[in-house]
Amino acid sequence: MYAVIRTYLGAGAKQLFELIEERNADVEATLRTVPGLVSYTLLNTGDGGTSVTVCTDKTGTDASLKVARDWIQKNASHIHADPPVVTEGPVIVQIK
Repeated sequence: MYAVIRTYLGAGAKQLFELIEERNADVEATLRTVPGLVSYTLLNTGDGGTSVTVCTDKTGTDASLKVARDWIQKNASHIHADPPVVTEGPVIVQIK
């Protein structure tokens, strides 16, 4: 498995996460299209937020990055949020 973490901070991050919270059903439906999706978690940190996507392989997490970027361009381009800090790598331990 492979995971990608996107952390949104700075300009527009709080507003972006407010919008995502309002549109969470749309966000969920969009992320469910990612191939090999194992799990998706979105955290509101008050001043922005973090998403954690786990897929069966890097192809899936690469697709999740594109899906997230496209969703933001389509639905939140008026917010002008800073790009996320992206951290990714193979999953070593996962407890369910």
